[in-house]
Amino acid sequence: MSVTTGHDRVPSTAPDPLPGPPSPHRAVAAATAGSGTGHDDAPGRPGAALVAALLGFTVITVDVSAVNLALPAIRDHLHAGMSGLQWVVDGYTLMFAALMLSAGALADRAGARRAYGWGVALFTLASLGCALAPGIGTLVAARILQGGAAAIVMPASLALIRQAYPDARHRARAIALWTVGGSVAMAAGPVLGGTLTQTAGWRSVFLLNLPVGAVILLLLTRVARSPRRPAPLDLPGQLTAVVALAGLALGVIEGGHEGWTSAVALSGFAAAAAGALAFPWVERRHRAPMVPPAMLRRREVSVSLAVGFAINAGFYGVVFLLGLYCQELRGMSAIATGLMFVPLSVLITSTNLVSPRLAERIGRRPVIVIGQVILAVAMFALLPLTADTPLWLVLLLLAPTGIGGALAVPALTALLMDSVPGDRAGTASGLLNALRQTGGALVVALFGSLLAASGDEAFSLPGMRTGLLAVGLLLCVTAAVARALLPRESGM
Repeated sequence: MSVTTGHDRVPSTAPDPLPGPPSPHRAVAAATAGSGTGHDDAPGRPGAALVAALLGFTVITVDVSAVNLALPAIRDHLHAGMSGLQWVVDGYTLMFAALMLSAGALADRAGARRAYGWGVALFTLASLGCALAPGIGTLVAARILQGGAAAIVMPASLALIRQAYPDARHRARAIALWTVGGSVAMAAGPVLGGTLTQTAGWRSVFLLNLPVGAVILLLLTRVARSPRRPAPLDLPGQLTAVVALAGLALGVIEGGHEGWTSAVALSGFAAAAAGALAFPWVERRHRAPMVPPAMLRRREVSVSLAVGFAINAGFYGVVFLLGLYCQELRGMSAIATGLMFVPLSVLITSTNLVSPRLAERIGRRPVIVIGQVILAVAMFALLPLTADTPLWLVLLLLAPTGIGGALAVPALTALLMDSVPGDRAGTASGLLNALRQTGGALVVALFGSLLAASGDEAFSLPGMRTGLLAVGLLLCVTAAVARALLPRESGM
């Protein structure tokens, strides 16, 4: 399996892990396009570039899952309601999703090393802002900055690797190490977040990023300067995408708490509608649109986007629920809750490795469909959960969640990459990643609104079940659509 670009074929040596940041394909394509021949205007050390890239990918991966475990403590210390906790998660995810569409072009224009340095510095400063936040509003604002910085770090990190390793074989090994680091961070994030929250307080989850950021910036002084490429930026398209996503999240989050006909909810939905209508209009008129309208008319692309949205809605919804279910309903400690995620992470990593081989054997379409069906079964299997359900049974019922998405996403990404021209591989993958992150953000908005019982913001089992049922039905629909519309053995 490989990612085709306009210059060469960069092997996709490891599949896309869940949960965590978007897949490396977007950054691989951007790095390949923007790295020229690999010649630099200053000497550099490949090892320093690899370690810097690996640390950046690790820290943004840990941050996503670790913060979920800190939510109850944040609520207690900052006197936040459920809507505030939703924005702590979604402020990061929405900016990550929206800015991923053009972050690759920014890395090309500024040069990989410079863009990576900017992203890491901003992420580190935003982390300090999170740690020092006196209230929930300040924390959410800092989380939004973190998400924007993470979107810059993601493609620039692999662009650094592309620059440091011009030889395809050595580059493939470096990318493999980069991806393995993300998988390890994914598994360690919940445990680390729970341990830090319980022993040193929730602010330590963010303070941990400061020394890591300093080490990365120090390593960058040993990395060669990167060439620049005049990649066009689609600022009108980027702006309308942010307005549409943020407006929709605002409407769903505040609608569940203030009422669906409240002024703030209606304003959010109006902004979302305006942004959604303006986006295709500005894209058709821009000389270099970040999402070419013709690409969306391809069946493989549109179906892949819908499937990616649904898969992340299911997975991120369960991650959000599990942290609150264990701590709020069962009274478990943050450390014990973090340990609940370890078997899930092991299943994700191992299934990621199996998925490409299974796709070669039976085809990508069956793997994509089967993965969604398994994830839908996981949503339905969790419906009977109560506060007294044995923990061993909770872990058993969570197993399909780790298998379903991890089975489908590598095959889905590979199908999408082979369905678009080589010079559009980065755009297509960035769009898939943006839709996946959007699915995760919106399901957190929806689940948080359903979980909050009227008046007391308590964890609500009926609300949890309603959300799980809705996402399970969505996955059934997208599985049926994929089976009906994706061509057999597409891209094989």
